[in-house]
Amino acid sequence: MLKGFFHVPKAVNEPVKGYAPNSPEKAAVQAAYTKMWNSKIDVPLYIGSEEIRTGNTKTMSAPHDHKHIVGTYHLAEKSHIEKAIANALESRTAWANMAWEQRAAIFLKAAELIAGPYRARINAATMIAQSKNVHQAEIDASCELIDFLRFNVEFMTQIYGDQPTSTSDMWNRLEYRPLEGFVYAITPFNFTAIAANLPASAAMMGNVVVWKPSDSQVFSAQIIIEVFKEAGVPDGVINVVFGDAQMITDTVLASRDFAGLHFTGSTHVFKDIWAKIGTNIHHYKTYPRIVGETGGKDFIIAHSSANPKQVSTGIVRGAFEFQGQKCSAASRAYVPQSMWPAVKEQIITDVKSMKMGSPEDFGNFITAVIHEGSFDKLASFIDQAKKDTDAEIIVGGNYDKSVGYFIEPTVIVTTNPHYSTMATELFGPVMTIFVYEDAKWEETLELVDTTSEYALTGAVFSQDRYAIEVATVKLQNAAGNFYINDKPTGAVVGQQPFGGARASGTNDKAGSPLNLLRWASPRTIKETFVTPVDYRYPFLGE
Repeated sequence: MLKGFFHVPKAVNEPVKGYAPNSPEKAAVQAAYTKMWNSKIDVPLYIGSEEIRTGNTKTMSAPHDHKHIVGTYHLAEKSHIEKAIANALESRTAWANMAWEQRAAIFLKAAELIAGPYRARINAATMIAQSKNVHQAEIDASCELIDFLRFNVEFMTQIYGDQPTSTSDMWNRLEYRPLEGFVYAITPFNFTAIAANLPASAAMMGNVVVWKPSDSQVFSAQIIIEVFKEAGVPDGVINVVFGDAQMITDTVLASRDFAGLHFTGSTHVFKDIWAKIGTNIHHYKTYPRIVGETGGKDFIIAHSSANPKQVSTGIVRGAFEFQGQKCSAASRAYVPQSMWPAVKEQIITDVKSMKMGSPEDFGNFITAVIHEGSFDKLASFIDQAKKDTDAEIIVGGNYDKSVGYFIEPTVIVTTNPHYSTMATELFGPVMTIFVYEDAKWEETLELVDTTSEYALTGAVFSQDRYAIEVATVKLQNAAGNFYINDKPTGAVVGQQPFGGARASGTNDKAGSPLNLLRWASPRTIKETFVTPVDYRYPFLGE
């Protein structure tokens, strides 16, 4: 709602710290890592003002050392989910009616807490829970999360300031109400920033939330909860639950007050939830808002005019940063024959130079994949590639889960553009490359567009502006985030709003006003100053 209008601090992107040897930020995050590694935490459910410990718990361990337990978290029963919904709805009136600038101040404070006193802790927690190296943790858990909070306040200000035209005899205005009910936020393991932003963006617009983090991200989610509490998010506005995903979702979707879903996760799960919402549609008070970002089979295509070192660097960074576990990670590439020898040599050199191990060692570029299920899936595809006659592993291909879930960065070259790893989402450090004939540029663009069901991110490398224009047009539906002469990862809040279409989601563009608008239900108010007292119009005469 608009209860007054104030200028808020203009958002600027948070600078990325370097963590160079002997730097204070390196010492701080190392100290936080050591302390958290050796301190087992106990994470309760957060429902209203209560911290609920059910006694039914699961342990948390680091993917790079899966035998080391870093804590436990408590699992909800159906009654706890119903209680979370009730607490959210009970808190809704006061939160929805709070002046928007008061809500804004809470999340601006949260951003400042992360930028300062919580920075080392939230980075260290992300390194432990998700096996991110320090740079990946910094750009995610600190910088992107800070940017989401600050920019969303600015976007909210822009939205509330967007008012309709009035005339001298009437005043028209828009009131940006929250949704009537509660929002269900389901968040993934791979980005701490996404885990915080999905409940926070809906809450910022005046909504109340039931939030289910990924089981593999609870350790760092606990830091988000602490930040929100210290920033002043009132009890009951964001309720946090853990447990059986199907039970939680079924209980949430059975409520007449379910008003919206904010989701990041697998395409299959998202489609199943959408189907359940459709089945229940006659039961709900309102049509629920469904916002989802799901899978990707993200591409890089190089034109013969491209710089080979730029192409190889884009492939290596795009495919192997955070072990390829970004939804934007490159996992298929198309390289022209004339360039392939130079690109191949550089890729092999780069991959062989990468160190792999615990993120506690800042010299390691590659760490572990998230859990055993992911490890086993990736290993099976690598093993199959070793057997297939139309595929060749040119570097990598080894794996070991004795200590942690370590998969070597692996590059497969295939003669079959429809080979399984060219089309299947793997979510790991496996890149598949198809080498095409230089003259078949447009034919290969068609291949890129039609190979995958997804349309999240993609990149073209070229020094030929005509080739870039052709690619931009032909691939207009193949990626919601399209990159020219850069890797297809690393979208920055406020600069590259993020989201894809096709099977990659609803493309509601996190990091822009478009996403926040989905959590508002505007009401138009028309006030007439001099009200007519006669039904007759001039055309009727006297």
